[in-house]
Formats: sequence, C-alpha cells, structure tokens
Amino acid sequence: MEIDSLRKLYVDELKDLYSAEKQILQALPKMIKKAQNEQLKKAFEDHRQVTEMQVERLDRIFEMLGKAARGKKCKAMEGLIEEGKEMMQEDMDPEVMDAALIGAAQRIEHYEMAGYGTVRTWAQVLGEKEQAKILQQTLDEEGDADKLLTRLAESTINVAAAVEA
Repeated sequence: MEIDSLRKLYVDELKDLYSAEKQILQALPKMIKKAQNEQLKKAFEDHRQVTEMQVERLDRIFEMLGKAARGKKCKAMEGLIEEGKEMMQEDMDPEVMDAALIGAAQRIEHYEMAGYGTVRTWAQVLGEKEQAKILQQTLDEEGDADKLLTRLAESTINVAAAVEA
C-alpha cells in the first residue's frame, strides 16, 4: 500500500497498534506466570483485561473507518516481547526477576504511549473526534499502567531486588 496521505498513515499506524496489542495479549500470561510478587501478578492480570478492551476499541475504530484491522505485523513489539522472553529465561532470584519484568513491561507501555499519542493527534487533525476520544482513553490507560508499575517498582519490588543474597 502506498502511503500518500495522513489518513493512510493513520490507518497503517492503527494496524501496527492492533498487532502490538494482539502480541501483548499472547505475552501477558507468560509474564503473569513468571511474576512472584502478588501485586505485580494482579497488575499484569488487570492489564490483560484492559488490553482486551483496547483491542475491542480498535476494532470499533476500524469499523468506523470501513477498514480491516489486520494486515500488518508490529515488528517493534515483536522485538520488545522477544527481549522479554529472553530475559525470562535467565536464572534470577525471584525478586530480581520481578524487577526485570517491570522493566520489560514499561518498555512496552512506553512504546504504546508513543503510538497512541501519535494516532490520537492524527485523528484530531483528520477531524475524527470520536476516534480521537477513544484513542485518548487507551492512552490514559497505558499511562495509568506505567504509573502503577513505577509505584510497585519504587515501593517494594526494586527494594526487595536490591537486597543481596
């Protein structure tokens, strides 16, 4: 597909985000299983449910646009998830693994925030006010997830990981 307009770029980036969310849904169960801290497990479980709603919202946007959601693979998310998988195979103390999981999850959240912020702005420029509102809701959720992970890291998980064995 030739991308010769902002609208085509917008749709292309939405497809990228759709692929990213689908990949995250596949990765989160492994992260939940690997996490030892109960608050971290719950944060990942809750985010899995939120991610499912985010995919549904993207489906709605694609319906509004009359476009198919599929057709693109988010290579950046594939790389971020692959790095996370490699890290989860390392031999680490459980507390250190939890700290590493937070780091991997926050890299993913930051990628998503950048993507959703971009498409939200493009939706506004294109006059797609309802879509911009939907995308802002997802952007807010990604920011909330990032803040929660930061609180968990700073209050308990990184502190526990810093204790030498």
